[in-house]
Amino acid sequence: MTLAPDVPTSKPSHGLLNDLARVLRAHLPRPRRGGTPTPPPSTEDAVLRALCHDMRSPLASLEAVLGSLDRLPDGGRELLDLARAQTAHLSSMLRTADATAGAPPRAGTRLLRDVLQAAVASAGLPRALLSVEMADGADEVGVADARVGRILTNLLENAHRHGAGRPVLLRVGRRRGWVDLSLTQAGVPTGRVVGHLSRPEPPLDLTGLGLWSVRRQTRELGGRIVWAGSRAAFTLTIQLPDR
Repeated sequence: MTLAPDVPTSKPSHGLLNDLARVLRAHLPRPRRGGTPTPPPSTEDAVLRALCHDMRSPLASLEAVLGSLDRLPDGGRELLDLARAQTAHLSSMLRTADATAGAPPRAGTRLLRDVLQAAVASAGLPRALLSVEMADGADEVGVADARVGRILTNLLENAHRHGAGRPVLLRVGRRRGWVDLSLTQAGVPTGRVVGHLSRPEPPLDLTGLGLWSVRRQTRELGGRIVWAGSRAAFTLTIQLPDR
């Protein structure tokens, strides 16, 4: 079975923000003249706009913290903790953007267990919070498309960023012609998650971007998404066909 596709500055409190704005101006499409309607944003544009939007406040906060370390030695520990928290938040957003970007499929075939290991490492979810159940032979399934890895990364990253430290159960099932990837976690807002999965266009901020990407990539691979929610837990299942 193989899953296959068809430097310091004079104003340190604003340096990173200026750099971010310059990147935005350089990459976003120019406004059209003459009243021509602007087409919907591409996935790449949506990712870039999302990063610029969501990174503005944490970057400003981080720069303020770093600029205060030499003036407030007694509060250095608290400021350092805040800086670390902001850095972790930015790293998490960048992992989401990286997993969402439209990288071309890798050549060759990898085993599903190796793809899963790479996704766990990329998502940042602590291994102590993740339990994995593999059906017999599921770890030997061949994966011939990078989108399978991005689906797993996005799901685990979303559980890490929004799960408030709650444990995650990943089940990998195998049946005739299909492989099921199921993620279960307690405390998930079912309506919000389903809403993100149902968006036809990429969001203009990072809210739900990873789940929107999961929906798009699953459909491109000919798969299906099903879910089941209760007061105890929410389970999201990605069903991918054997090509």
